[in-house]
Amino acid sequence: MGHYSVQQNNASEHGLKATSGAAQPPSQQGSPVCTRYPKTHPSSSPRSDASPRPRPGSHPAYQRCNSQDSLGELAMDDYWKEVENISCSGGGDGGGTGKGESGGEVQEDDQQKVPEEGESEEAWLAEAGLTGLFDDSLTPDQDQEEDSAVFLSTLTRAQAAAVERRVVSLQTLKRRNRQHAPDVRDIFRAPETHAPTKVDEATILEEKSENQEKDVAFNATHISEETESEWNDKLSFSEQALDYKEHSQRLTIVSSPKPLHSPDDKLPNFKLIQDKTGQTRIGDLSSLDMKKVRRLVLIEMTALFDTCGIDPKSHKAVKVKAKESGLFGVPLATLLDQDQRRLPGTRVPLILQRLISHIEEEGLNTEGLLRIPGAATRVKSVCQDLESGFYEGVFPWQQLKQHDAASLLKKFIRDLPHPLLTVKYLNAFIAVDKLPTRKQQLHALNLLVLLLPETNRDTLKVLVEFFQRVIDRQAQNKMTLNNVSVVMAPNMFMFKGYRSKVTGQQEISMATSTANIVRQLIRYQRLLWTIPKFILTQVRQQNTENQQKLNREGAVRKLLKKIAIDRPTEKAVNEEGSVGFIRVQAPQFNKVSMAVQLTEELQAADVLTRFLSQERSVPVKRENLCLYEIGGNLKERCLNEATYMKDLFQLNPAAEWVIKTVQR
Repeated sequence: MGHYSVQQNNASEHGLKATSGAAQPPSQQGSPVCTRYPKTHPSSSPRSDASPRPRPGSHPAYQRCNSQDSLGELAMDDYWKEVENISCSGGGDGGGTGKGESGGEVQEDDQQKVPEEGESEEAWLAEAGLTGLFDDSLTPDQDQEEDSAVFLSTLTRAQAAAVERRVVSLQTLKRRNRQHAPDVRDIFRAPETHAPTKVDEATILEEKSENQEKDVAFNATHISEETESEWNDKLSFSEQALDYKEHSQRLTIVSSPKPLHSPDDKLPNFKLIQDKTGQTRIGDLSSLDMKKVRRLVLIEMTALFDTCGIDPKSHKAVKVKAKESGLFGVPLATLLDQDQRRLPGTRVPLILQRLISHIEEEGLNTEGLLRIPGAATRVKSVCQDLESGFYEGVFPWQQLKQHDAASLLKKFIRDLPHPLLTVKYLNAFIAVDKLPTRKQQLHALNLLVLLLPETNRDTLKVLVEFFQRVIDRQAQNKMTLNNVSVVMAPNMFMFKGYRSKVTGQQEISMATSTANIVRQLIRYQRLLWTIPKFILTQVRQQNTENQQKLNREGAVRKLLKKIAIDRPTEKAVNEEGSVGFIRVQAPQFNKVSMAVQLTEELQAADVLTRFLSQERSVPVKRENLCLYEIGGNLKERCLNEATYMKDLFQLNPAAEWVIKTVQR
């Protein structure tokens, strides 16, 4: 469930031999040899920053101080060769607004804008749904059911500090910029030592800072006993980082620098600490609960970077001229709109799915897949043919070569008007590599994946799953995790107008950083596409407090009383639960409901098995069914089959339990 897979088909192995770390010259693949190095590529051309970029084969000295696993110089050869291939194909430089290969308008160079002073703080608070903290004139979004007081009451000390820091910064800036008539008394007035803050919210934040020491149930002894291979998502990531920082002298970093050419399996093998109430994947929650998740994740991600003293310097995306139709160089949202008109429910661009499917059908054993470029002139011609014939179904897929298809896949990614990882969060992804431990880096990636727009996140998921299938055939195709990562990094992190704004030294640093980010996205994708337990706990707390607030209102109490009279079944459900039973409903099917006894070992999978044994005429497959937790302290949640029902019932006794087809 929740996976957007494409059909995989085995093909005959190729008999070519090659070194896994070296790329074949373009001329051997029928491509013209590129003898130039554009200004944005490491080269000997003069630059205003006086930081020359090395040629791809010159093996620059890469500097990475904060990573446990460094990619060696030789391993990075493929990165610079890929940059050269991109530049030679016309995709490396920002070339201004012009006509694309299919005649449509393409994007301009300048796609990101540095926020003005105070603008980033204001935008951050607005995105977190906390506009009331800095502007009394703004009316809170009606979709936000809880007010600021309820929301802030569920924050951890690190999260509260992140909010307070931006409120104080914004109010200090506004006070400094406030225009007022000159007064002689201003000359002799002593400067204020701090900026004023709103009383109610500031009090809440202050109380949270004091009380979270007790509530978080987290201490240095617990951290020191925890092994590096454990992934504990019950405790706030920023709280773990804060405790690590405060007690760093008592901690031992388990991971050590990775030697050159060490095998991929030397990366830490993180194991998720199992929770009996079930793991929650992206897509398991209702849209209303996901809104709360996103607000909390934004604050948590910021708190994590704040704790580590890192400022990702978020940029603001600006509108660019882009093609309004077609396949390449089209915004993801536009592309999905035109795909959904042809195939409702599409969540990943059809052209991307078809390219991946073609590569897998023709065989993942192709040596140098993704690394060896296709012939530039042929790829350009095929691109034009796809633009005109893809939707009509007349494109001759059987004639498309593997390396050409892989080049088209990379072209699709880098030609997006805005990067797949978004302009807003691109710098945050790059900054992940600065975090002091591998675990903290994965914590940040987990949060950033959750922050991505749904279309970007779904597309990224399909890509990393495909990359893993390529890596699974590395014995035949010679593409290890490192090979795939260094080749795909420039395609995922570079876009028009971006590389021309970074210095040579910055680009060298970005090379290893971005390659490491891609390899972690691939290696740890099963962890990264989940919702941390502590975030879900905070959502439950918010829902509970909001419900209690509503229950205190007289009109609502009368309404609830009327509902209780009209729906006696709810009382029966609670009574059954109190004596060890729950009632499971299946309104979509003939079996309307059934009573299930709660035992210590009863899991959601057992409930589904029992239902299917009694309801033999279910028209859907087992994998398309899910037991849902509905109501109580969550709106709706699709349960993992390993969820222990008795433990979950104790956590949410007011919930209803419904079997239905998966909604995602």
